[in-house]
Amino acid sequence: MPRNAAAIVLIAVAASLLPATARPDEDAPAPVMRVARLKDISDFQGIRDNQLIGYGLVVGLNGTGDKQQTFFSVQTLANMLQRAGVNIEGQLSTIQVRNIAAVFVTATLPPFTRPGMKIDVTVSSIGDAKNLSGGTLLLTPLSAPDGKIYAAAQGPLVLGGYSAGPATNAKVVNHPTVGRIPEGALVERDASIDLHQLHAVNILLRDADFETAEETAAVINEKLGGKLARVVDSRRIEIADVQAAGGDIPALLAKIGELPVHTKPPARVVVNEKTGTVVMGGNVTIGPCAILHGNLSIQVTTQFNVSQPAPFSKTGETKVVPETNVESQEAPVQVVQLKEGATVEELIRGLQTMGASARDVVAILQAIKQAGALNADLEVL
Repeated sequence: MPRNAAAIVLIAVAASLLPATARPDEDAPAPVMRVARLKDISDFQGIRDNQLIGYGLVVGLNGTGDKQQTFFSVQTLANMLQRAGVNIEGQLSTIQVRNIAAVFVTATLPPFTRPGMKIDVTVSSIGDAKNLSGGTLLLTPLSAPDGKIYAAAQGPLVLGGYSAGPATNAKVVNHPTVGRIPEGALVERDASIDLHQLHAVNILLRDADFETAEETAAVINEKLGGKLARVVDSRRIEIADVQAAGGDIPALLAKIGELPVHTKPPARVVVNEKTGTVVMGGNVTIGPCAILHGNLSIQVTTQFNVSQPAPFSKTGETKVVPETNVESQEAPVQVVQLKEGATVEELIRGLQTMGASARDVVAILQAIKQAGALNADLEVL
């Protein structure tokens, strides 16, 4: 039974111990400036999507639906049949229907969606159905968190995969228990807002930043020819006097949405420990630090030997005797030193030199952040 453990040590180095050429801010890369349209980095308050959810039944499956132990799908079928005039209430324990599957139906209601418009829906099995291929979703009401019904979904499913064969010898391609119905839901209730009733326009930045907020307000004021936009906080810019800005909110939003804004993306490192994936922005810098990395491998093996008594022995007994061996190997420690303002490229090059794997990089980045040498936000997925 092998066991592997990575021994990782990180030691912070004071900036004063570095050579004169490695003083802070001398070799640090210049901040990355990007130009983006205002509507690409912000949202307008009140103009938003709404999430919808519903519980329904998929029928017409070829024996790949829920089994008998998924009792709620049979109860749903009984309720539907009762509304159609068929009463099977006393026979639920004996019914075995393999051509139905209980599902959750989800959809996103875009802003300014009117009754009669169609939206896409996603259908996901919640029982033990094997495959939803060929199924048809029966009429399912979709409601929002306020409990009101905003749409109704129905139609045949489209799947990007399939499952064939018995459980012991099956072939599964992609994910056959989730499907979509393009334009499968009909909007029944108006959830849009009336822009002409708004007395102020609030612009919400997707990444909160005071500098970007000030830049946005300045660009808007230059375009409108007056000090109409003001910064409320690091995320919100407000245009309080809509009448002074022209009074026509749709025209105002169209005008300011195309304005170019200089932004500085936040320094961020995204780590996915499940897959060992690390994604770092180009503006991420590393403080002065030294990384000592070595691998410790411990392997424990057990071999069972049979002990036989001597021939014609009357008191001997056959026994199984386990023999356990423990072996350990430790690789020599390798060192990578980073100066103040080191870039991601230098970090990755150093880690590759020491032979660190993707899992090691994840652990090393967490240690660097803990030591205060990573000048970025560390986000772990």
